[in-house]
Amino acid sequence: MKKILFVSVHPDDETLGCGGTILKHKEQGDEIYWLIVTAITPNHPLGFSDQLIAQRGEEIRHVAAHYGFCRTAELEFPEILLEQVNFRELVAKIDGAITEIAPHVIYTVNRSDVHSDHRIAFQALYACTKSFRKSFIEKILMYEILSETEFAPALRENAFVPNVFVDISPYMEQKLAIMSVFESEVMTDNLPRSYSAMKALAGYRGSRIGVKYAEAFMLLFEKC
Repeated sequence: MKKILFVSVHPDDETLGCGGTILKHKEQGDEIYWLIVTAITPNHPLGFSDQLIAQRGEEIRHVAAHYGFCRTAELEFPEILLEQVNFRELVAKIDGAITEIAPHVIYTVNRSDVHSDHRIAFQALYACTKSFRKSFIEKILMYEILSETEFAPALRENAFVPNVFVDISPYMEQKLAIMSVFESEVMTDNLPRSYSAMKALAGYRGSRIGVKYAEAFMLLFEKC
């Protein structure tokens, strides 16, 4: 049994990027943990309503229950505004969560996603995973997120080039059902976060390993 940490910058990242893999780890008997970096809070400059804040909290609770996470850690940095956060504080909070959970495997967002929150959070998290400081970490993987990963500038250094593929065929419908909890984040057909696009991407990734549906990852670190 392994401890597996799934890092979301925003809730729904984990389901879009690795929902099937989360379910697979759970079924295999691993301990699964969820770290959410940002939040919409009452004092946010964009003025999120109390109703929306309460709805987001309910969505997180329902999704956590669906997956059966051992623990959900919420750091509550301001959503969309990570570039204004003290980076040392961000590193310290992420480092504290990783140290407390002591995961063997970490799944995190892609380093070059178009969303600045994703890029900043990745930099902070990766700074906390040096093998000589966190010897319990055995593997780190990045996942892709529709409407974020593929919209990064088409430059070589931004390319998401997967080298790990996980068969999620038995879990695809359950992944979509969990995604439906984030009702406001699901788009209509022909848009990136539509159910049809989610299935199309999973089908395409599945074709890489000869299965119906798969999720793809970039392996960044693996302890021999």
